[in-house]
This record gives sequence, structure tokens and C-alpha cells, in this order.
Amino acid sequence: MRTSRRRAFALNTLTWAIVALSLMPIGWMLLSSLRHPGDIVAGSVGFSDAPLRWQNYRDLWINVDFFTYFRNSLIVCGLTTVLSTLCALCAAYALARFRFRGARAASLGFTVTQVVPGMLFFLPLYMLYRSLGDRWGLQMLDSMHGLVFLYVALFTPASIWIMRGFFVSIPRDLEDAARIDGCSRFGAFVRIVLPLSAPGIIATATFVFLLAWDELFFAWVLTSSPDVQTIPVGIRLFISQFQHRYDLMMAAGAVSTLPVLLAFFAGQRYFVQGLAAGAVKG
Repeated sequence: MRTSRRRAFALNTLTWAIVALSLMPIGWMLLSSLRHPGDIVAGSVGFSDAPLRWQNYRDLWINVDFFTYFRNSLIVCGLTTVLSTLCALCAAYALARFRFRGARAASLGFTVTQVVPGMLFFLPLYMLYRSLGDRWGLQMLDSMHGLVFLYVALFTPASIWIMRGFFVSIPRDLEDAARIDGCSRFGAFVRIVLPLSAPGIIATATFVFLLAWDELFFAWVLTSSPDVQTIPVGIRLFISQFQHRYDLMMAAGAVSTLPVLLAFFAGQRYFVQGLAAGAVKG
């Protein structure tokens, strides 16, 4: 018993130490966002007698036009989350319930796409977007719908993997009973499967939103106008334009982190359940 208690105490201590180390950068960012630039340069960012500068957040929205980047990120990430979740919902249900030729190959293909770095297909993607604009008049470069289309293609395979695990864990007998009672397959899907798979849907939507919100590389190289650029690109440009305003940089980081934290904590329980269900074999 003493050995078990000591082991549990050691594991709890180690866990809290890791949590504290993980939260230190966030605490440093929040403190720096409320300090004078001179204090940050001098290294005196800790708890001091200097008053907190809440006007840093006001200056962020007024002087930098941060609202435009924030709005663009909400639009792009919101559309990406909805479309990717819907696509994953249909594809995952088909892979989990139907047996057809090529089902295993499709599942393997979705998994393989997750190990291919984005740098490898960036040049073909850029040439495709440019060709669509030159030949067909479909503006994909420097546009929100171009980013949304790309993000949906990037994040849907992993979303299918997560949701398929949820559909596999739902007994087929429930759908069979609903169909015996007069429901069509689509009716059984809407009335039985969707309510039971709500945690998986929320987990998938949270997963996609987190990935889309933090994506920088493609948003940086495929956009050039502030009217369509997202928060990661805005912060990157902000660093090059305001090199000595570290207080505003930290304030921008704090504001951009807030939606991600809210989305994660709102769907944290479902997100963990979704990842666990994704490991179900079937």
C-alpha cells in the first residue's frame, strides 16, 4: 500500500509539474500583453508594482486592424469545420456500414494521406489554383473559398478516421430495429445514428476547427490581400511591421488563442471520446 501511494504521489507530482511547465509560456504571454514595451525589453515582466496596461488590447484593435484578420479566420474556419464535418459524416458512415469493393483501399488511402507532408503537394496545388484562375476564371488564389476548399481536403481524411470509429461502435441492431418499425435507412440514420454519434460529431468539428485556426503555411503562400488573410498570417505580418511592440504582439497572441481555448474546453469531453472511439477496430 505504501509503495502504491508513493507511486501515485510521484505520478501526480510529475503530472502537475508538466502542466505547470506547459502553462508557463501562456502566463508569460498574458503578463507581457499587459506590460510596457520597455519592461518587456528589460526583462521585468513578472509581478511588479507597475500598473497593468489594458490599453494594449485597445491599441491592438485600433492601430493594427486586427478585427479584419479575426473576422477572416472565423469565416474560413467556420466554413471549413461545417463542410469537413459533413463530408466526414457521410464518408465515415459509408465505410462503417457498407461493404463494397475498394472499401479497405479507401480506408487505407485516407490514412496514407496523413503522412504526406504538405510541402510535397504545394507546388502542384499552386499551379492548379493558378490554372483555374487563368483558364476558367475561377479565382482560387488570394480568396477565402480557395482556403476553405484546401482545408476541407486536408482535414477531411483525419475526420473520417475519427467518425468511423464512432459509427463502428454503434450496434447495427439499433438500425435494424428502426427499419423493422418502418424507418428507411436514411430515417434510421437521422433518428438513431446521429443522436448516438453526437460526441463524435462534436469531437470532429473541434478537431477541424483547431487545425484550421492554427494553419499558417498555406494561408501565407496562397493569400496576399489583408481582406482574406487569417490571424496566423496577420501575426506574421505584424511581427515584421511592429518589431519593437512586443506588448501588442503578445496581446495579439492572447486574443487569437481565446477562440481555440473556448472551442477546446467546450468540446473537451467529446474530443477525448472521439479520439478513443477512433481506435475501435471494425
